[in-house]
Amino acid sequence: MVKWAYVGDILITLRDITQDNIFKVIKLWDTLEDSQKKSVAPNVVSIAQAYVNLDRAWPKAIYLFEEPIGFVMVALKDEDIPNEDQPAYFLWRFMMERSHQNHGYGKMVLDLIKEKCIKDGIQYLYVSCTMHEPMPYQFYIRYGFVDTHEMDDDEQILKMKISI
Repeated sequence: MVKWAYVGDILITLRDITQDNIFKVIKLWDTLEDSQKKSVAPNVVSIAQAYVNLDRAWPKAIYLFEEPIGFVMVALKDEDIPNEDQPAYFLWRFMMERSHQNHGYGKMVLDLIKEKCIKDGIQYLYVSCTMHEPMPYQFYIRYGFVDTHEMDDDEQILKMKISI
């Protein structure tokens, strides 16, 4: 399944992980700065987690036109999200290759995830992030997530109401 977003002449798509792109997607993590690597699991680990969580994981390669530039994975079920916020999804993983950061592509990916939430009748989208650096916390807040002031291990939990 390909999900896509155009902004101007930029095309971002979310595509399945396949034999043709798996190694390219895995290697994208190596482009991150050391400080960023502390905040996101290696893509190979995330893909393995998706494989053993087939009933709830929605892993996708992020493409800029025909080039893989990132990885995103949504948990379609998460029992840690409060009942009053269900149905909800959890943005489990999100990484963008270093040279493609700060170009607006991350916002476009979140727009696609939000569209999926609306289509699926989801009430909230959750995410958690480390607080070692101002990013990605500031990125999520600017997008519309709010801080729940709750922590999970060493990660701040944020949520966004999905307007249908």
